Amino acid sequence: MKRLQLVFILVSAFFSTKAQDAQQILNRVNSKFAKVKNYQADLNLKTDISFIKMLPVKAKIFYEQPFKMRIKSTGIAILPRQGFDDMFKALADTNSYNSLYQGIDPVDQNLVIVNIIPTSDTTDLVLGRFWINTKSDLIERSQVTTKQNGTIQSEFFYGSQKEFALPDSMVVIVDTKKFKIPKAISADINNYNSEAKNPAKKNNKGKIYMRFSNYLINKGLPKDIFNRVEKDQLN
Repeated sequence: MKRLQLVFILVSAFFSTKAQDAQQILNRVNSKFAKVKNYQADLNLKTDISFIKMLPVKAKIFYEQPFKMRIKSTGIAILPRQGFDDMFKALADTNSYNSLYQGIDPVDQNLVIVNIIPTSDTTDLVLGRFWINTKSDLIERSQVTTKQNGTIQSEFFYGSQKEFALPDSMVVIVDTKKFKIPKAISADINNYNSEAKNPAKKNNKGKIYMRFSNYLINKGLPKDIFNRVEKDQLN
C-alpha cells in the first residue's frame, strides 16, 4: 500500500512539474510579444483555395495593445480570425486555460510541444497545440482547433523582428469545409461542386500565405486608425 502511495506521489509530482514547465515556456514566449506596444506593417496575402480564384492582395496591418487590430487592404483579404494576434491574446490570459507539456518533437529536437486546454466551455477554442523553439522562445508551428472554424494550422518564419515574436511570413492551412469565407468573394461554385462530387479531386485544405515587411514597432499609430473602417475588407 505504501509503495502504491509512493508511486502516486511521484507520478503526481512529475505531471505537476511538467505543467509548470509548460507554463514557464509559454510565459517566456508571451514576454517577447509583450514588448510590442503597437506596430504597423505592410502585408502581402496570397490564397491557395481550390474553389476561389484571387490575385495576391496588398494590405496594411495595425496593432495596438491591448489587442486592437485593423487591416486595410486593396481588395478582399481572406484571413483566419485565429491569427497570431488572437493567439497571443489567448496565451496571455493564463487563467483561461491549462497548459500541458507534450514532449520534444520527434523530427526537430529543438522544438517542444505544449498544449493548452480552455478552462471554460464558453470559449470558441477547443484545443491549442504549439511547437516552440526553446532556444529562441518562438512559436514555429501551431494547430488551433475551434468550434466555428475547425482546425487551423500555422507555420511561422522569423527574421528581422524575432525579438518581438513578429514573423516575417506565415503559412496558414485551413479546413475549407468549416472555414468562413467572406460573402463578398466571387467563388467558382461550379468548380467546387464538381470537386465535391469526385472524391479523387476533392481538396478540403486551403492555404493562405502572408508576408510582412516594413515593420514600424512602438513608433505610435495614426490617432484614429481604429475608427476608420469605411474601406476595410475584413474577414
